[in-house]
Amino acid sequence: MIDPVLLRENPDLIKHSQELRGESPALVDDAVAADSARRHAITAYETLRAEQNAFGKQVAQAPKEEKAALVAQAQDLAARVKHAHAETVVAEEAFTAAVRRIGNVVIDGVPAGGEDDFVLLREVGERPTFDFEPRDHLEIGELLDAIDMQRGAKVAGARFHYLKGIGARLELAIMNMGLDRALAAGFTPLITPTLVRPEIMQGTGFLGAHADEIYHLPADDLYLTGTSEVALAGYHADEIIDVSNGPIRYAGWSTCYRREAGSAGRDTRGIIRVHQFNKLEMFSYIDPADAEAEHERLLAWQEGMLQDLGLTYRVIDTAAGDLGSSAARKYDVEAWVPTQGAYRELTSTSNCTTYQARRLDIRHRTESGKTAPVSTLNGTLATTRWIVAILETHQQADGSVVVPEALRGYLGGLEVLEPVAR
Repeated sequence: MIDPVLLRENPDLIKHSQELRGESPALVDDAVAADSARRHAITAYETLRAEQNAFGKQVAQAPKEEKAALVAQAQDLAARVKHAHAETVVAEEAFTAAVRRIGNVVIDGVPAGGEDDFVLLREVGERPTFDFEPRDHLEIGELLDAIDMQRGAKVAGARFHYLKGIGARLELAIMNMGLDRALAAGFTPLITPTLVRPEIMQGTGFLGAHADEIYHLPADDLYLTGTSEVALAGYHADEIIDVSNGPIRYAGWSTCYRREAGSAGRDTRGIIRVHQFNKLEMFSYIDPADAEAEHERLLAWQEGMLQDLGLTYRVIDTAAGDLGSSAARKYDVEAWVPTQGAYRELTSTSNCTTYQARRLDIRHRTESGKTAPVSTLNGTLATTRWIVAILETHQQADGSVVVPEALRGYLGGLEVLEPVAR
């Protein structure tokens, strides 16, 4: 949610952010009007309440013969107070609805535009070359008897799969490597719920334009999470937390579910875009003054993982129109996928400033003793999709795959993944 003080004092800044996102600045005018109506309703209610309190004392002190008439007036005043309170509730709901249609205010320097308008920050590593025709990750996975799409579709439908044998071990190895890195950086591991209540999903900003990507269980009114970010953000909802000694960091390990409703016909081969996958998510609660520095730290941990896995990648500053509603800035880290001749997103990290914390009422106590919203940040440290880049980057002519040295200890010292004879 947008800071109401910022909305009141600098609506043009928020309008500019909306324009960068390619969204309507008129929503800001609607929110300003709703805020004005809300404050007017609150003032009217508080004025009547004060009048009611003063009149109550007058009734108590009045002579007996005057009380009957005064009590009737008091009853009329009470009815007016009740009506004014109801109007504040309606005005508050209207303001909340108006302000929730506005995306987070983007950080200065975020590029304008859509998906293709990102700014390239850096490319790292040399693109692999082969003296043979490289196989794609699915063909390699089938040679290794590591990926079974056919039986996944038989059991659950399109875009589901089994990871089998070394495929299952490879995913666990990547996840455990990421978890060790997270522990070393001071993250507390959490295995999170993958079903959450609507107010938690709404609070993290996922029930907006892309709500059709989320699985909903109507009978229980619960949502399946597409990232443990949702449960991690909800962990401290309605709490005052202490970030005076530095950020509170969690590493959430969970299965994730996405309908991929808006991606018909895209990446239907293999495990690049599937409905179910595993992910290790970093999440930080922090003093807003340190949020941008924490964002750079999350990115550095992600890059360290990719470098040690021997992957070629680039980092991009995502354009405002390609940000989710909660993100004020997002860096995507995209690995080179040889058979596609393109970089594909493996991970991202977002600074959500105080947007999610305002919606979920997560605060910290400032030096003044007052409370204020914290900032929240997230970033993926390992996920199923990383298998794609590892298999394709480190493949050999015979269909085997060299295991990156940093990963070998998580696979019992295995150095090469060998094709399975059938």
